Amino acid sequence: MEERIVIVGYKPKTGKAEDLRQLMRAHLLILKRQNLVTDRPSIVMEARDGTIIEVFEWRSKSAIEQAHTNPAVLKMWGKYAEACEYVPVGQVAETGNLFSEFTPFM
Repeated sequence: MEERIVIVGYKPKTGKAEDLRQLMRAHLLILKRQNLVTDRPSIVMEARDGTIIEVFEWRSKSAIEQAHTNPAVLKMWGKYAEACEYVPVGQVAETGNLFSEFTPFM
């Protein structure tokens, strides 16, 4: 198996929460159109502080590397850079609980 499941934290910048929410709605679709992720549905959730956490599956490590030179992905990542900071999921308060609870996103 080459697939890679990742967990990513996106903390919205001040005044950019709605921009981030819009990006999240298109994120997986853009990656699918570039054939970089599997058909496994993503899980997207929101922490109390507004951080959005996403769990999704890349096709392979090679697909992750390809994303770093893919024009459509780079354009999308530029929009993410304007809207949020990437944060380690372990820094989100809820992850310190034995059973981490979040609000469903979509």
